[in-house]
Amino acid sequence: MIAEHQRPRILTWNIHGSYLYYLSLGDYIIYVPYNEQRSDRYAGRGTTFPFGNNVIEIPAHEIKGIEFDLILFQADENYLIDQHELLSESQRTLPKIYIEHDPPWGHPTDEVHPIKDKNITLVHVTHYNRLMWKADLPDIRVICHGVTVGPVTYHGTIKKGIVVINNLPSRGRMLGLDIFNKVREVIPLDLVGMGSEDYGIGEVLHPQLPAFMSQYRFFFNPIRYTSLGLSVCEAMMIGMPVVGLACTELPTVIKNEASGFVHNDINYLIDKMSLLLDVPSVAYDISYAASQRAKELFAIERFTTEWRQLFIEKINSAIKEQ
Repeated sequence: MIAEHQRPRILTWNIHGSYLYYLSLGDYIIYVPYNEQRSDRYAGRGTTFPFGNNVIEIPAHEIKGIEFDLILFQADENYLIDQHELLSESQRTLPKIYIEHDPPWGHPTDEVHPIKDKNITLVHVTHYNRLMWKADLPDIRVICHGVTVGPVTYHGTIKKGIVVINNLPSRGRMLGLDIFNKVREVIPLDLVGMGSEDYGIGEVLHPQLPAFMSQYRFFFNPIRYTSLGLSVCEAMMIGMPVVGLACTELPTVIKNEASGFVHNDINYLIDKMSLLLDVPSVAYDISYAASQRAKELFAIERFTTEWRQLFIEKINSAIKEQ
């Protein structure tokens, strides 16, 4: 049995760096594999995030010789390919969890989730994701995001909005490229993210991103269909007014005209952006409500505690069945 004072040993892959960083702030040990090329799924710790000593990178070919307590999948490839290539037969019998980071990319309501093993716990990062995926599993959970931005607070001195999306030009309509372009015709917006150099500022590394965002008057989220982006959570935690589409999880996070503005009428959103730019006091009033709402929803202590409790539950349940 895993005691309360013990640190579960978790094998996972570096799929979403910022999510892995926030996950790593909990009281457990995380092992991440790397290969010589540091290729997709095998980047190890990487160089972007200030991971603590509890995140240990190991050569992929040595994984079979390491003792783990639980396998944490974060992508279809981890489950369908990687576990069969990397894990020993005994390691493949360990308790398993699959994190679903996204809503279905095929049919929005009828797509069947690829996880069929009824011994795997499926964890969604939003209630919207759980609602949309069709999954015939006995154990499905939701662990909502947790973030921390340190001492960064909202300033809003730059009279512009900021959009934070990686590779927006190539991801198109789903991520709201057309909406971004339409709004930018009348509202000053800066785009931050990988692959955005021709449209905006380009990449700002995650450790510097909260302080960078905090200078802008508001955060704009033009995405039609996605999970809840961590940058939205971080912006709210800073105290930034968030303006976005009333899609997916966002309407449950932002109370319209109190902690931000959400609507599916783009002209309504443009009017509210203009208000935030022209009347700074409105932005500062919303700032406090946004930060308070973020502390309620995205406390990092709640997030890491829920994950640790689930790890221990799964590990101890497996031990009892032996």
